[in-house]
Amino acid sequence: MTVSALCLAGAVLAAPGADARRRLERREVASPATLRRPNRVLCAVVVASAGAILIGVGAAVAVAVAAATIVYRLRRRQRAARLDTDRRTLLSGLDMVIAELHVGAHPADACDTAARETTGPTSASLRVAAARARLGGSASDGLRGAASEFEAEGIGESLVRVADAWSVSDRHGLALAELLSAARSDLAARMRIRTRTDAGLAGARATATVLAALPVLGVALGQLMGAAPLTTLLGGGLGAVLLVLGTVLVCAGLLWTDRIADRVGR
Repeated sequence: MTVSALCLAGAVLAAPGADARRRLERREVASPATLRRPNRVLCAVVVASAGAILIGVGAAVAVAVAAATIVYRLRRRQRAARLDTDRRTLLSGLDMVIAELHVGAHPADACDTAARETTGPTSASLRVAAARARLGGSASDGLRGAASEFEAEGIGESLVRVADAWSVSDRHGLALAELLSAARSDLAARMRIRTRTDAGLAGARATATVLAALPVLGVALGQLMGAAPLTTLLGGGLGAVLLVLGTVLVCAGLLWTDRIADRVGR
């Protein structure tokens, strides 16, 4: 049971991020430098086993759970920052498309110009839309296809809104530039709401972090007072069980707080 728990904790620590999963799904060929990298799962298991020998099984499991929680939260923050960057890039790309349409450019040329000036999912989506428009198809279908491809990155919802505006123009013959301007204004307003919501939730997130640190402070104060809680927690037996249980509860509280905040911020 203990070995299984340590292996599971090591696997969580070494789990591939979103970028790695996308590379595997697209079956990209790894570079020689990538092939020479050590197996992270094996390294994590070795480190966890060494920790179990040096500081005890309970302490090693507690450290692994805490480290896995920290890594997971950091990855969530990185994904949120990347999504914000992608949304801002999409707004910039829409500005370029709208400007090109106002001067009389063909929609395919407008998308192609914006694709060259942007990066990431926005550039790829606009290239697909431009190719569809040049072949006589609908650029909105190209945007929807790109949205399904980038759905895991979070930008898919925004691309679908742009595709909906484009399809309305194709179906009813309305001015494309005006509809894209309305779609851009809607996306910008949603970003402002998310920004204000995140700012309002900053206090709650900070409070959760402080509360999670209080048990560590309590243990430190008890050690300074001579109660020797570390001796109990690291001595095995019931102390090790309490250490693992307390760490799991603290980490679960942090993750649950993040979940609540994320649902409010949607």
